Amino acid sequence: MSLNPSPEETPGLRRRFIISSIIVAGVFCILALRLWYLQILGTDYYRDLSERNRIRYVAIQAPRGAVFDRHGVLLVDNRPAFTVSALRQEVDDRKQLFANLAKLLDIDEAMLEERWQKGQSLPRYRPLPLVEDVGRQAMEMVQENSIDLPGLLIEVKPLRSYPFGDMAAHLFGYLGEVTEDELRQSEFSDYRSGEMVGKTALEKAYESRLQGDAGQKRIEVNVRGRELRQVTIRSPLPGQQVYLTIDSDLQQAAENALADNAGAIVALDVNSGEVLALVSRPTFDPAWFARGITSEEWRDLSNNPQHPMTNKALRGQYPPGSTFKMAVALAALEAGTVTPATKVYCSGSLKLSRSYEFRCWKKGGHGSVDLHKAIKESCDVWFYQVGLETGIDRISSAAKRLGLGAQTGFPFGSERSGLIPTREWKKKRFGTSWYDGETVISSIGQGFVLTTPMQLATMAAALANGGTVWRPQVVQKIVDLEGNAEWVLDPEKLNETAWSSEHLTLVRKAMEAVVNDVGGTAWRSRLDKVRFAGKTGTAQVVRRKSDEEEEESEEGEVPYQFRDHALFVSYAPAENPQIAVAVVVEHGGHGSSAAAPVAKAMYDAYFADEAKAEEVTKLISTED
Repeated sequence: MSLNPSPEETPGLRRRFIISSIIVAGVFCILALRLWYLQILGTDYYRDLSERNRIRYVAIQAPRGAVFDRHGVLLVDNRPAFTVSALRQEVDDRKQLFANLAKLLDIDEAMLEERWQKGQSLPRYRPLPLVEDVGRQAMEMVQENSIDLPGLLIEVKPLRSYPFGDMAAHLFGYLGEVTEDELRQSEFSDYRSGEMVGKTALEKAYESRLQGDAGQKRIEVNVRGRELRQVTIRSPLPGQQVYLTIDSDLQQAAENALADNAGAIVALDVNSGEVLALVSRPTFDPAWFARGITSEEWRDLSNNPQHPMTNKALRGQYPPGSTFKMAVALAALEAGTVTPATKVYCSGSLKLSRSYEFRCWKKGGHGSVDLHKAIKESCDVWFYQVGLETGIDRISSAAKRLGLGAQTGFPFGSERSGLIPTREWKKKRFGTSWYDGETVISSIGQGFVLTTPMQLATMAAALANGGTVWRPQVVQKIVDLEGNAEWVLDPEKLNETAWSSEHLTLVRKAMEAVVNDVGGTAWRSRLDKVRFAGKTGTAQVVRRKSDEEEEESEEGEVPYQFRDHALFVSYAPAENPQIAVAVVVEHGGHGSSAAAPVAKAMYDAYFADEAKAEEVTKLISTED
C-alpha cells in the first residue's frame, strides 16, 4: 500500500474510522451514563453503604430496675459485665474467627457456633453476643488481638448482682436468655438475641417494669473494624425500682435458722398480709442464671432429689399434722360439739372397731383432757373423738374459712391449692363413701389433708387478728426514675369470718400455753423478750408402724426419706399479734425439736430491734 492512498482505497479507511469512532463514542456514553447514575440516581444508596462501612449502630442494654426491702435495703442490683459480640455482616470466615477466639479464651468452638445459629433469625446489623461476662483480662486480650478477630466488638452490659447471695432466690426468681419463640411475640419486640428476661417469680411477673429502655450509640470504625471514636449516644433508661414488703433482717434470720434443712418458712404481717419473709430450701444461686448457667450447674440442680428449683413455700404440699387441730377445735366449738369443760379420757389410743385402733403420739396417754390441755399437749385422742362427733364437713368448712385448701392469691409463683377433703369431694374423686376412720385421721391433719406453708402462715395470721384472711402481698410499691410511686400496695381481704371472740380466745390461750407453760409441746422454745403463741405439728410421711416395728426402728436410724415432717405455726406477741410465722422442716422429725426453734430464732431477731420492741410495748399498753 502506498503512503498516499489512492481514491479507491479512501472509502475503506473512512469506514473503519467511522466504526472506531462510533465504538469509542459508545464507550464514553456508557461511562457517562454510569457516572450519571452513580452521582445522581444512586447517591442515597451509596452514601448509606459508605456510612455502614464506617459507622456502627450499637444498642446499649438498660440496667434492670433495682429491688429493695421494706426499709430501703438493696436486695437486687446490677453490675457492669463485658460481653464479646459479633457483627455478622463483617465476619467473612466464621470458622477461622471461632477457632481464634476459642483458643484465645480457652472455650469450646461448638458453643460459639451454637450461639451464632441461635441468632440467625435476627437482623444482621444487631451485635450477636457470643461470650458473656468475660473478665477484664480476657476483654483486654480480645482487644489486643482484634486484627485476628475481625467483626468482633466488646460490649459493656449490666448484669444482675445479688448483695445477699442466694437469699430469697425463690422470691426474686431468675433470668434467662430470651428464646426464639419469645422474640416472635409482640411483647418482646424490643429485645434482641442474648438479652436476659425474667423467667420465674418477681423477675418474670414484673418484667415490663424492671426491663428499662435500651439506649443506642453510633461509633466510627476503620477498615479493620476497630473503633475510632464515638459519634453520638442515646443513654439507656433503667427499669423502675421495686420495693418489697420483705424485712431483710428477718429474711436472713430465717435463712440462717433453717440452715441446710429442706423445707420452707413464711412470715406475714397479721394485719395486712404483707410477706415479711419467704424461704424455700434447698435453694439456688440466681447469679448463675444472670451470667448464663452452665450445663453442669443445671444438671446438679435438676438432679437434686430435694428439688432446689421448687418454691416450697407456695408449691410444697404437706399434711399439716397437729397444726390443723385449731381448725378442728374451732369447728367443734362453733357446732356445739364441745365446750371448754368437755373432757375426753386419753389412754393412749382410740378403738374405732375391733379392726381399727388409732394411737396417740404419747404411748401412755394424757389421762383426762379438756380443750386447753388437748391443744397445749397436742393430745391426738381428744381430737379423734371430737372430730368424729363434729364431722368432716364442719371441720372442712372451718379450715377453709381460715385460708386452707385454696390458693391464697399470692401474686406470682404458680401457687398450689392444697386439699381439704369433704364427703362430696371423695365421692367425686373416688366414687366411694366417706368413712369414720378417715375423719379420725383428718382430725389430726393427716390422711387426705394437704396444705402449703403459705396457707399455714395465713391461718396463723387469721387466728391472731380475729379471723381476717388477708391476701399475701410481697410488693410494697413501685417507683419511677424521678422517685414517684407508680403503684402502692392496697391490702386486700380474702375472707373475714366472724368467729366467736370467746371461742377464738380459748384457742389462742391454748396456743400461748403451747410455748410458755410447762408441759407445752414447744415450751423449750419460749423467749423472755417476747411472749409468742404457737402450735407444733408432726406429719407422717409413711403409715404408722406397729409397736413391734417401732421398737425395731428405734434400734437403727430411720432413713431420711421416711422421717416425719416437722411443722410449727405461730404468731407474736401473744398479747397483741403483729407477725405470724409458719415453718415446715422436711423429714425434720418433731415440730417441737426441729421447727419451733426456727420460729424462735426469727422472733428473737425480729424483736431485737429496740424500736420495734418499743412500738409493740406501746401497742400492748394501749390495748390494756
